[in-house]
Amino acid sequence: MSARDNILRRIREANGREAGTGTKERNAILAHLDARGRGPLPTMDWEPVPRFKERCIAMMSTVDEVGSLAEVPRAVASYLTEENLPTSGACWPEFAELDWAGAGLMIEARPSHGDDKLGITGAFCAPAENGTLMLLSGENTHATTSLLPEIHVAIVAASRIVRTMEDGWDLLRRERVGLPRQVNFVSGPSRTADIEMTLVLGAHGPFRVHVIVVGG
Repeated sequence: MSARDNILRRIREANGREAGTGTKERNAILAHLDARGRGPLPTMDWEPVPRFKERCIAMMSTVDEVGSLAEVPRAVASYLTEENLPTSGACWPEFAELDWAGAGLMIEARPSHGDDKLGITGAFCAPAENGTLMLLSGENTHATTSLLPEIHVAIVAASRIVRTMEDGWDLLRRERVGLPRQVNFVSGPSRTADIEMTLVLGAHGPFRVHVIVVGG
């Protein structure tokens, strides 16, 4: 038993609670959440993928669409070349096997360093209602890769585009045992207008966000 487990056991015993109570409480919380109805939602008479792309553009992201994951490296290379941007950077390990070199890119599967200009990530899901990416931190989904570089390229499967934020949280509860340490929402480039109401991009994160929808 670890020191942490020992401390929690002693706290549990001091409060007169039995071992395993945590699991029971978690199940009770999930049952409570499942039983609750959602709050009111607006009418959504749109299809998720077109709506997601439309809202991404409205949030000042750029969007591309490819048929398969294998096409992603050339799509990324085309975007970087057209915008005259750096062609090296870091990506999440799940994209390590893509043919980045064949597309003329130098992409390493590792957490992003402070001097990387380009970070390539996936997304847990993407609520279409507001064109947002939902990213979970983890051992192989490094938050630094989306937060530190000036250019964030996000690869999103069309099948992971959900209608609303509520759908995103429901998906998280269904697919994960517990919450990750961080849940980051990305709605276009980082921005602020705190200084004299002048919009400044890249204030606290990426200056550019480019979204590639796969299989739409």
